[in-house]
Amino acid sequence: MKKLILMLVAAGVMGLGAPAFVAAQATQGDTSVAKSAVKTSAKKKRHVSASKQPAQKKLARQTRKPLAKHKQSATVRRVSRQAHVSSAQADVTATPPEFRATTHARGLALQSSAVLVQDQQTGEVLYEKNAQAVLPIASITKLMTAMVALDARPDLHEMLSIGTEDIDTLKGTHSRLTVGTALSREEMLRLALMSSENRAASALSRHYTGGQPAFVAAMNAKARALGLTDTRFFDPTGLTPANVSSPRDLAKMVDAAHHYPLIREFTTTVEDQVTVAGRTQQFHNTNALVKSSAWQIGLSKTGYISEAGRCLVMQAWINSKPTIIVLLDSVGKMTRVGDANRIKRWVEADNFQRLPTS
Repeated sequence: MKKLILMLVAAGVMGLGAPAFVAAQATQGDTSVAKSAVKTSAKKKRHVSASKQPAQKKLARQTRKPLAKHKQSATVRRVSRQAHVSSAQADVTATPPEFRATTHARGLALQSSAVLVQDQQTGEVLYEKNAQAVLPIASITKLMTAMVALDARPDLHEMLSIGTEDIDTLKGTHSRLTVGTALSREEMLRLALMSSENRAASALSRHYTGGQPAFVAAMNAKARALGLTDTRFFDPTGLTPANVSSPRDLAKMVDAAHHYPLIREFTTTVEDQVTVAGRTQQFHNTNALVKSSAWQIGLSKTGYISEAGRCLVMQAWINSKPTIIVLLDSVGKMTRVGDANRIKRWVEADNFQRLPTS
């Protein structure tokens, strides 16, 4: 220590500054002094960095605020649907035990908000989740549209035309069926069921005896006849969120629609070519599962509007048994497909827990 003091004094006498002295000593091999200087410099840098941290944290919080608001707005859009689901959860305990299956089945985690899986033959509920929730059903509506159109026993070869009345002014959806397009009633029915063509469904209702008001009235009358107590229709397309139902009602509706051969055929057709305005157009099924070799689907219908989320109903053979699947309010384009595949694997593994009946 005395040696260091003497050296510093000598450096001062010689006119050297402390940094120069440290550098000189480091060059000569005195690394202990150099290391001491480096440590002092590092401490100063850490002190400066620490002083900047509050400002950096404040900036980070400000950056996160818009993202938090965006997440909040996305949550708000689902509040009305979740309110329906919550009310249904409260009513589950009131369900008679002979109709109640385990809500949280072992090994089955589904993303859809409301679900029902039912053995079509016996009526046994294999799985349910908020099955009494009354929710918008979007284009699942078109199954009822098809039944009412066919119940009238119309001429399927009669040519129907798309009019301005068929344009969607509620959601502004696009259609390749331009105004003036003329197709047979059968082709309109196929496009409404296979590709969920809104203009085709609207045209079918307009060409009903009494027009669209009489058609919608017939839809609600059919719902009452089938015992669909949670179901209401206000249009034939499903574009309005006022068209509502529950998974329990939709299981009954799918079962009823399955008795119509044309509905079974058209809802499971993979693709179709239609001539529109002199050009051949290719239309595809909105349910990708109909072309999967892993599935044996007897009836299928998808639906989507923002208020309803992604919806899917199917009749399919699983474990050599006819099974009805209802999925409502799925988030994400592929969630309903993923849920359907999970259900299929779960039923095939025979993991569902049958509750005792009494």
